[in-house]
Amino acid sequence: MTPSRYYASLQQGRIHFGALAALLVFAGGLALAWWIISQPPRIERRPPPPTPPPVVDVISVEERLQAPQLSGFGRVEAEKSTLLASRVAGQLERFGQGVLPGQVVEQDAPLVYIDQADLQLALEDAEAQLANAQALLALEQAEQQRARSEYESFGRQLSAERRALVLREPQLRQAQAQLTQARVARDQAALNLERATLKAPWRAMIQDRLVGAGSLLSQGTEVLSLVGVEQFWVRASLPGETLAWLQPGDTVTLTSQGWPEGASREGRLLSILPNLEENGLQAQLLIAVDDPLALESDTLENSALENNTPALRLGDVVRIRYHTTAMETLIALPSAALRPGEQVWWVDEDERLRSTTITLAYRGQEEALVRSGLEAGQRVVVAGLAQPREGQQVRIRQRGDTPARDDGATQ
Repeated sequence: MTPSRYYASLQQGRIHFGALAALLVFAGGLALAWWIISQPPRIERRPPPPTPPPVVDVISVEERLQAPQLSGFGRVEAEKSTLLASRVAGQLERFGQGVLPGQVVEQDAPLVYIDQADLQLALEDAEAQLANAQALLALEQAEQQRARSEYESFGRQLSAERRALVLREPQLRQAQAQLTQARVARDQAALNLERATLKAPWRAMIQDRLVGAGSLLSQGTEVLSLVGVEQFWVRASLPGETLAWLQPGDTVTLTSQGWPEGASREGRLLSILPNLEENGLQAQLLIAVDDPLALESDTLENSALENNTPALRLGDVVRIRYHTTAMETLIALPSAALRPGEQVWWVDEDERLRSTTITLAYRGQEEALVRSGLEAGQRVVVAGLAQPREGQQVRIRQRGDTPARDDGATQ
């Protein structure tokens, strides 16, 4: 072989070897890429960090003699009111001085004057009839005395019936009856004349004039509308289960949005009515308020301004707070601490949750009174529980911590 051919053959072998090496490198790269892609990522497994115990709000309960704070609403109504009517027929002559709507009149004050001319004539006629009956009785007594003298001189005994006729006893009784009738007629005429002036039956406020002066009245015509001012009633309602805490005579405090700030009135629980309210089937109570219009001062304005004593108005709705006298040794809890089934969660010495079922004496919107199931000193959870478990570790919120949120309590 010539040197030139040997050199060409050697160059050709080198080219084939390089191509083969490049192909092997490319195939190895593809295999490595496929292996990398096919292998799942490896994540180092670490245990999860421990969940911090929930932060809760607690109160330390105490047992003491107490009663629930009862409150509600009531409507003011009149203790006594009347439509003053005429008891005799006649023309309304005039009203008394100051007889105007809104004015207060004293008991027995003259309110309405009815024309008395006809009534005066009727009285004079009745007095004449009485005088005539008295004269007839005197004449009959004289006749009876004469008849008795004649009977005694006759000297014979008669039967009781005949003796009564001879002595004119029927005629005497008739004359006596006529005298009684005449006296009654005279008294009635005098009474009608007195009734021509209508008077206030008690201390009252004029609500309205129902007729005007000059009106012709018949017996029973309503003239004035009056309402008593010595006392008003407030008709209130409460749930029936609260009645055990109330007794007639308990003091109540009345407030109203329309009164000056801080103004209130005192009343007393008069009675618990036997019938239930129609709409809510709640028990009805009657509260008495003396001097409802605050008339003890010189004027209504001075009473309201100087003594801060507002006047009650008929039909007004007032808020009532009851001062109950019935007391019992109980534990007070916020209603937020109660869960369905009257269940309460508390925290033991190891900061773990414990549950207990309680017996309630009273449950309101904001406060509940526990009769049994808790002991004084227990730390009751009032907020911060979402899904509590028996024995769950908790942390009691300290000052400066974020306030716990009440996620599971029921009102």
